[in-house]
Amino acid sequence: MTKEFIDFAQKLATASGDIIRKYYRSEITVDEKSNRTPVTAADLESEQIMRDLIRVHYPHHSILGEEFETINPEAEFQWVLDPIDGTKNFVTGMPLFGTLIALLKNGQPLIGAINNPILNEFLVGDSNRTWLNGKPVQVRECESIEKSTLLVTSHWNVENHRDRHAFDVLSRRAKLYRSWGDCYGYYLVATGYADIMIDPAMYFWDVAALVPIIRGAGGTITDYFGNDPMTGEGAVATAGPLHAEVIEALKPK
Repeated sequence: MTKEFIDFAQKLATASGDIIRKYYRSEITVDEKSNRTPVTAADLESEQIMRDLIRVHYPHHSILGEEFETINPEAEFQWVLDPIDGTKNFVTGMPLFGTLIALLKNGQPLIGAINNPILNEFLVGDSNRTWLNGKPVQVRECESIEKSTLLVTSHWNVENHRDRHAFDVLSRRAKLYRSWGDCYGYYLVATGYADIMIDPAMYFWDVAALVPIIRGAGGTITDYFGNDPMTGEGAVATAGPLHAEVIEALKPK
């Protein structure tokens, strides 16, 4: 059944990607939601087409998405959708964003996918394996923070939500520190091109797809404090044995 759902997630990614590419680097109107984050017609239309497909193929499943209300919240299976994770990148013409698709069973993630329609990359994991365009991928070995590539979506967001000083110290320990963030940072960890990705605050639709991807690639993902990422605050994903040391480093001193 997992393969059936992975194939369907790719169908959702293809349909949403067709819409997103139509709007990419166009003169698109950008509105602001109540939480002061941007939203565009590409966000709305791409989530709507995924919802429509789910209703046709799995009418009894639940749907939770960023842009519209939740459907069938008590269902055993729930699809979690973020049509454009990284809308700020999208509206500025940056290709480092993606569509997040997750399927949960009784609240636990079965599969997760990151689709980048501009780079034509479909990354999907089931907590046991992770594949990029059908080929297995895994995190790389990294022995120490001093040898790591560390990523974050926004340094300012760390200051807004967590201890800025602790993060500054950690980021200066890393061999390379960059803000290649949103879902693309987790993609880089899962595919072996980065070692640590940190977000101080996340919505449920931001994190649900990432958990089976990182775990399937052999990495570790928790919330900002080392707890369950599905119920906690923020997210930290790492490759190799660094996780406990990273979580400890993020604590206020």
